[in-house]
Amino acid sequence: MDEFNLKFAAGNMSSMTSNKPPETNPPIDVVIAWVDGDDPALAQKRSNYVNGTNIPVGSGAHSTRFASSNEIRYCVLSILRFSPFVRNIFIVTDEQDPGISDDVRKYFPERLGSIRIVDHKEIFEGYENYLPTFNSICIANMVWRIKGLSDNFVYFNDDIFLIRSMKPEDWFVDGRPVIRGKWVMSTSPRALWNSIKILFNRHLLGKPDFEPRASFHLGQWNAAALLGFKFRYFTTSHTPHAVNRQLVEDFFSKNDSLLRKNLSFRFRDHTQFTFISLSNHLQLLDGNRHIAKPALAYLKPQGRADDYIDRKIALCESNPGIRFLCIQGLEMCRKEDRDKLFNWLDRLLRI
Repeated sequence: MDEFNLKFAAGNMSSMTSNKPPETNPPIDVVIAWVDGDDPALAQKRSNYVNGTNIPVGSGAHSTRFASSNEIRYCVLSILRFSPFVRNIFIVTDEQDPGISDDVRKYFPERLGSIRIVDHKEIFEGYENYLPTFNSICIANMVWRIKGLSDNFVYFNDDIFLIRSMKPEDWFVDGRPVIRGKWVMSTSPRALWNSIKILFNRHLLGKPDFEPRASFHLGQWNAAALLGFKFRYFTTSHTPHAVNRQLVEDFFSKNDSLLRKNLSFRFRDHTQFTFISLSNHLQLLDGNRHIAKPALAYLKPQGRADDYIDRKIALCESNPGIRFLCIQGLEMCRKEDRDKLFNWLDRLLRI
């Protein structure tokens, strides 16, 4: 057994006699996708597939896409603080240790046994030929295969944090996911523009390997279009996402070829569909009408005015409707801004 599994196995043993907080019935688990881009082994593994290839900007192949500023610490602690009813937290990663066991043991010792590291090999069992992958879309597509995962679970990226107390019904109502986002017109013009760019670059500029940039919204639209939504789609933001595992599993069991095609890209591709958008549109087709606002504060601090962080913190504190905070590009912002954010989160989480 490797080092990071030893840590959490020890936590599992010690927590068996601990008083755990009350759980929901049915239970709700959390899944967090995490990567430590500063890990030399991962960087070398990634470079083995990047070098000599023509991977477009926006594919997720570049090092900043994988950079880490210890966001996983605040992500996990915020869940334990503001959603104590969560049964288990599964952290999905590639042979890495998030290094949070000491913090959990210090601040939430009764919950140490509720956290489990899940390696890519577990969720890609039977699909090992698609590993290694450096594509967050592919990883998200497989999280429903985690062993022991609850039928109702919430999917996080590691740069998303809870900043206010949550209740089970904020995630699921009558056993169905609460879908956060809004309806918008389709991105067909963007898809058409991508086709024009491909034609122009490959045939007129002599760039046969040209690929357009993958995008957050295009991946959502691809999922909607796959399910027959032609003129509008339901768009989401960078929030936690409630998912029903069974509905997704049923879809992929009948459409394994679609899953395999989506997994075939080691880096993000503009033709891929996103897992969360697929889940949301499956819910809508199944009659789910539990729709809510994103309730999100979004921070992208690099290159901003000196008072940007102060204004965002003030917004989070003054607006009770904001439940979630997403901070992107934290590794590229000024150290004083990063310290200010972490100090504020420390106070908020009482750690």
